[in-house]
Amino acid sequence: MDEATGNEEAGNEEAGGLVLNLECTLDAPPEEVFRMMTESTELVKWWGPHGFTIPAAELNLAEGGRYRFRMAPPEGEPFHLSGEFLEIDPPWRLVYTFRWEEPAPDDRDTVVDLSLGSTGEASLLVLSQGPFLTEERLALHRSGWTESFEKLQTVLGSRT
Repeated sequence: MDEATGNEEAGNEEAGGLVLNLECTLDAPPEEVFRMMTESTELVKWWGPHGFTIPAAELNLAEGGRYRFRMAPPEGEPFHLSGEFLEIDPPWRLVYTFRWEEPAPDDRDTVVDLSLGSTGEASLLVLSQGPFLTEERLALHRSGWTESFEKLQTVLGSRT
């Protein structure tokens, strides 16, 4: 467990590649966390690693619907990620494909599975993403998600 964030981290090898598994506790009910993950006006406030911004986010929140984000690093050119929503069960589960539009040679499409559970006034968020081809790609996504969840907790904390 990462003591600073309360995140549980693991990477497992499964058929087809490596899978990232993370858990974190967020100080908000599942309904609010789910809204923060599925409304573009909320998502742009926290998505991405520290220093990154989301200047544009388009979401069609429906099974089979698509999404596309433009992500801007602190320096350099923006890049894009997109995918399709596979399963939506508000406020408990969100499953979607994840694709970098400007991929590195060892990138490939992955599936993100986000599950929420209620722990009183808080939520337990469980993330699974994969399969990844390399440990390096898994580690980059672990870092990105961990920092995104830290930003999400900050945004949620500023609402109380």
